[in-house]
Amino acid sequence: MGEPVGGQDRLFYEFDLEDLVPPGHLLLKIDAVLDLSWLRSELKSHYSDTGRPLICPELMIRMLLAGYCYSIHSVRRLCQDVKLNTAYHWFCGLGLEDKFPHHSTFSVNRHSRFRESDILRKVFEEVVCGCMKVRLFLHSKVTRHHR
Repeated sequence: MGEPVGGQDRLFYEFDLEDLVPPGHLLLKIDAVLDLSWLRSELKSHYSDTGRPLICPELMIRMLLAGYCYSIHSVRRLCQDVKLNTAYHWFCGLGLEDKFPHHSTFSVNRHSRFRESDILRKVFEEVVCGCMKVRLFLHSKVTRHHR
């Protein structure tokens, strides 16, 4: 009959999250061409050294990219999906025990901190150029959001 499942949690796990992402997954392909090494220096003026710790800019951009690729328009749902979906979790560079940004904090950062800069456009251009270089073309329906 077998042993019951789920009696106790294991203390240690030996695996790499990337191994759980299916081969050929869109986020694997994007990650292969995505270079955000310039992001921290570009955003330095948008962050303060005082106050509460802020959301890592690369985490935020990677979450937004996953959301755009999979048509996740709600910040609340995006934060939830990144927690639950192994591929999103891996793409965002999060470990199993890392804390996730709260949807309200994420939203405030997204809508106030970067509203005046053109950083999201720059990131978009970097991703598109990287994808074009390796002949990975993203086809998606573009929608216009009205304010």
